[in-house]
Amino acid sequence: MKIEKGKLKNVFGLFTPLTLWGRGWGMGLLIIASANLLILLSSCGGNKTVEVAPPFQLTDTMLARTEFADATIQQLKNELKLFGKIAADNNKLVEIVPVVGGYVTAVNVELGDYVEKGQTLAVIRSGEVAEYEKQRLDAQSDVLLAEKNLQVAKDLFNSKLSSEKEVIAAQKELEKAQAELKRVNEVFSIYSLSNNAQYFVKAPISGFVVEKRINRDMQLRSDRSENIFDIAQIDEVWVLANVNESDIAKIKLGYDAAVKTISYADKIFNGKVDRIFNVIDPETRAMKVRIKIPNKDYLLKPEMNCYITLHYEEDKKMIAVPASSLVFDKSKTFVMIYKDRANIETRPVEVYRQVGDVAYIASGMQEGEKVISKNQLLIYDALND
Repeated sequence: MKIEKGKLKNVFGLFTPLTLWGRGWGMGLLIIASANLLILLSSCGGNKTVEVAPPFQLTDTMLARTEFADATIQQLKNELKLFGKIAADNNKLVEIVPVVGGYVTAVNVELGDYVEKGQTLAVIRSGEVAEYEKQRLDAQSDVLLAEKNLQVAKDLFNSKLSSEKEVIAAQKELEKAQAELKRVNEVFSIYSLSNNAQYFVKAPISGFVVEKRINRDMQLRSDRSENIFDIAQIDEVWVLANVNESDIAKIKLGYDAAVKTISYADKIFNGKVDRIFNVIDPETRAMKVRIKIPNKDYLLKPEMNCYITLHYEEDKKMIAVPASSLVFDKSKTFVMIYKDRANIETRPVEVYRQVGDVAYIASGMQEGEKVISKNQLLIYDALND
């Protein structure tokens, strides 16, 4: 019995090319594999003839699930990893120092509270305020006395009993008394002083209490120079990053910065380097750079630690492909070069650098070649197992 070429049927009566299942392929990838052999039997001599079927190719279903990217020449990018912390904008931070000493009778806010401009933060009972009260009473009395003296001088002048010189002198005394009263009233207004020897510590701006060094029943010295509150507006914050001496030459203004914190591990805050502090900290042996970050939702808090990645371009161009297209196997890096569904090449390449989702290729590829950037591992395994 002799069976003609191309008409061999299997024991079930059907011609069945080998189809690769598993590896997550489903039925999408059809492999007409080289391992699929047609065995032709001869009834006379029992000789076997082996014919290799067509090679691997992608089905329509698998092709629709696969993504591709062109190799392009791009400016070589680099990145620099830094460590730093969040700080309040110094231009929007106010330190509050008490103008008088005394006994703290009330503290109305705590660290981290939001306060409005003019809100009373604390109350201090002070002997110095009592002295200012005395000065104001004396000034008010001097004004009343000067007004009466001026009126008497005018009456005498009108009665021809005194000269105009006495009227002018009385007018000057009144103006002097009024100036002193105005000065004392300004002191009361500026420093929020009141009757009963009380000094009201008020917020000069709206913002958050980021520092508090005062408690109820505390005794404050009149010569105290240390601030008792710090109020800061943090709708925009600073990121102060430390740059090692070896990296100083790489830093330039305008670099894009991506900031991450421990508190929000999955969130990236973006900004730009807007200032370089050209001094070395003698303790850390590092130079600081500043990055401004919008903070509308107040997620970033002063003194938070953070990690900063600076992105910049080098004066060089290279072939670039998506980093997702790389396949690492046998201590080498490969890409899958796509020409058509039945012509896919496994190509070894040398990666110069990977920055984010972009890989720069030093050798092994040409501009315009198409690589598989999704499902390339499955195709690599099918072709190279």
